[in-house]
Amino acid sequence: MPVERVLPTSDAADLIELTQEIARRELAPKVEQAEASATPPREVFRTLGRAGLLSLPYPEEFGGGSQPYEVYLQVVEEIAAAWMSVAVGVSVHSLTVFPVDKFGTDSQRKTLLPDMLGGEYLGAYCLSEREAGSDIASMRTRATIGDDGSATVSGTKSWISHAGEADYYTSFLRTDDTGGKGISCFVVPADAPGLSFGSPERKMGLDGDPVAEVHYEKVPVAADQMIGGRGQGMPIALAALDAGRLGIAAAATGLAQSAVELAASYAMERVQFGRPVADNQGLTFLLADMDAATAAARATYLHAARLKDAGRPYSKEAAIAKLVATDAAMKVTTDAVQVLGGAGYTKDFPAERFMREAKVAQIFEGTNQIQRLVISRQLLRQVGNGKGSNA
Repeated sequence: MPVERVLPTSDAADLIELTQEIARRELAPKVEQAEASATPPREVFRTLGRAGLLSLPYPEEFGGGSQPYEVYLQVVEEIAAAWMSVAVGVSVHSLTVFPVDKFGTDSQRKTLLPDMLGGEYLGAYCLSEREAGSDIASMRTRATIGDDGSATVSGTKSWISHAGEADYYTSFLRTDDTGGKGISCFVVPADAPGLSFGSPERKMGLDGDPVAEVHYEKVPVAADQMIGGRGQGMPIALAALDAGRLGIAAAATGLAQSAVELAASYAMERVQFGRPVADNQGLTFLLADMDAATAAARATYLHAARLKDAGRPYSKEAAIAKLVATDAAMKVTTDAVQVLGGAGYTKDFPAERFMREAKVAQIFEGTNQIQRLVISRQLLRQVGNGKGSNA
């Protein structure tokens, strides 16, 4: 059941059609086996990359698609509707490119972006640590800067998507002991000496998205691999997360959309007491609520994306989109299991997988409790400044 979309250009409509075709041909037939066997879908990322779908919101001069963020996010949603792990991976990859594109020098952009956007490379975003969690300023993994500007990195990052699979690691590292002001951003190539990886985490869901620790053992990093100025890592990370939260919101919306369609289809086919269960008003109201929550989630991420595309502030709206869309995905996928009844609790249908996949979306890119902090603080600041909204 295709989603009714209003797209800004005919090129954007063509991109959505291309994504839907790749999802049908390359993603949907592989998802069940890959998730069951926890097989990283690296070749799938290459397929998406060669189709130009890993680089959509970045400059065409460096190999990107120069598409508005609202178009890129709808592509992510379409991918998530077929395979959530891959959509999360696409969002993570885009997150790794953001610092270079927005904060890198002209030389760094010319050197790094073509490979990052070319379709063959896959990135990892190394921010989280076990002891730090959402408290970014307390990170411990350290880059010791030498007289020539090169660095030596030691420490461990945790919960890193694509760990051991990526071609480069966009890493946020402590460069001095002034809290959040002492963090800097580096791009570390995968073949750097001393870089190693832990065993994949045994997760509840998203088994096609390998997550593991990244270990830095006196890893050498050249001076020209620092992105932005020394100590600029915190604002770079927070700016990237605003954009990344929209990617997760779009992915969660695609997951919810698949759950709605599965539940509605099952309700029309399942016969009880001589009639389809969809004839029961109580169940149709549940389906209506599921569909409304999914549509509302889509509206929140598109609103934030359009603010971003217009160059307007969107940090609060990104947090709202991430909160609304991921909470909706959790509720909608849980309700899908309920609509399917006993069948929903079995692995004969993907409803139980959808439910497991939705849970982590409420946690990564900042837990939904953190989103509520972001929203409330910005709301109070806006009201205190006499500005009720961005409108």
